[in-house]
Amino acid sequence: MLEELRQQYDYIRSVRQNMFTFLEELPPQILHQTVPGFGRGTIMGTHVHVVDCYQFWLGSFAFKKLNEHRDIAVHEIDRADVKYVREKFAEVDELVQRFLNEYCERWSEPIEQDESWQGYPKTPTPLLLLTHVETHEFHHKGQIVSMARILGCPPPADDRLGGLFT
Repeated sequence: MLEELRQQYDYIRSVRQNMFTFLEELPPQILHQTVPGFGRGTIMGTHVHVVDCYQFWLGSFAFKKLNEHRDIAVHEIDRADVKYVREKFAEVDELVQRFLNEYCERWSEPIEQDESWQGYPKTPTPLLLLTHVETHEFHHKGQIVSMARILGCPPPADDRLGGLFT
């Protein structure tokens, strides 16, 4: 199963590269322009939020390091460009590999949390956490391309398995 999950994440990284290529074509003011009705407000804020999600669930939650987690600061998001987000996702890639290695034989074994995790699931499995962050990324990918369309910058068609054939 480990190899299949690695391959799946490689597919996700490939689609993400297509997103980076598209975003690099957009002017910075578009990347940071607020679009009403979207939870994270801007393309850049939404993309950075995906990084935070991976770091929170796979880093802090799975490795039981709540006190070490810090969301990326607003002032960093406000200055972020695509190069910055690429660098942050490179850190995510390393985290995912560490997570896959750590839980490679325990996909269905609950990750127990203590009472400091109030309001969060107490015993999710590694497979559930990985599924959550990956589907969460694609949820926000959809929001990002929708925001780009609203701002007059339609993305290239990439509905052929998420752009894997481009």
